[in-house]
Amino acid sequence: MLCIRRQDLFPDGVWHGFVDQGLEPYQQAIRERSLFRPRDEVEEDESYQQIIPFLVFRCRGRYFLTRRLRASTERRLRQQYSIGLGGHINASDASAGDPVEEGIRREWDEEVDYRGQFTRRLVGLINDDSSPVSRVHLALVYIVEGDSPEILIRETHKLSGELLTPHELRLHYLAMESWSQIAYDHLIGGRF
Repeated sequence: MLCIRRQDLFPDGVWHGFVDQGLEPYQQAIRERSLFRPRDEVEEDESYQQIIPFLVFRCRGRYFLTRRLRASTERRLRQQYSIGLGGHINASDASAGDPVEEGIRREWDEEVDYRGQFTRRLVGLINDDSSPVSRVHLALVYIVEGDSPEILIRETHKLSGELLTPHELRLHYLAMESWSQIAYDHLIGGRF
C-alpha cells in the first residue's frame, strides 16, 4: 500500500478534519516521500498514513451514496454508508506513472460502471484520528462531476449505491463512516 510516515506528512503538527487550503505541501510530501509497504505492516502502525483517494461523485446536484454490505472486504466499515469511492493505492499502480493517478483510475473502474463524461479535481484532505481505522489513513478528496446520472456499482454483492440530494443524504448521516460525515459537513457548507 502507498503510505507516508506521519512525521513527513505533518512536520508542523497533526490536524484533524477537512483541509482545503495549502494542499501543495501535502501533495509534494506524498510525491517525494511516500513508499509502498505491505498492508499488514502498516494497518495498525500509527507512524504511517496510508494514502486513500476518496472520490465524491456528483451529478446535477445529487451525490452517489454507497453502503458497504456484509461481503465487503473491510469488516470494520460493513453496513456503513459512504459518499466516497476509492481504496488503497497498490505498488502495481506505480508501473504506469504516478501511482496516485493510476490508483484513482483503477479504483474507479473496479467500483463503478459509468459511461458518461466527467471531470475530477482535488478539493481537500481528510485526517481523522477519532478511530483506529481512520487514524492510519489519509483521504485525498476529489469531486467527480458527471454529466449523466447513470452510475452503477460493479460488485453488487459488496456495495449498494444510489444518487441522493444533500437533504436525502442527511437521513443517513449517523450511519456514515467518519470521513463521509466530515466530507458531508464540508459540502453542506458550500465548500465544494
